[in-house]
Amino acid sequence: MSDPIVVEVPHKLGLAEARRRVDAGIGKLSGWFPGGAEVEHHWTADVLHFTIAAMGQRVASSLDVRGDRIVATVDLPPFLALFADRIRAKLAKEAPKLLE
Repeated sequence: MSDPIVVEVPHKLGLAEARRRVDAGIGKLSGWFPGGAEVEHHWTADVLHFTIAAMGQRVASSLDVRGDRIVATVDLPPFLALFADRIRAKLAKEAPKLLE
């Protein structure tokens, strides 16, 4: 396993509203990964755990929703580690859209 990708997205929505918006935007998550398709997800407290099937690989990830920011963590399998910079850039660009 490579080092996880971690991106923080600040917001001023408060915890409840940020969580509501993340929950409403779950369908957008598969577009963050090359060949992303299927998304499985569940909440544990205020952390959205999700797995995306991408390019024949499974990518385990989480969105830790906090009162002032969201901390996105993506654990890439070795094959997808080749795309780490691209995925990091896409995540930094797209994660704020979950809060719109």
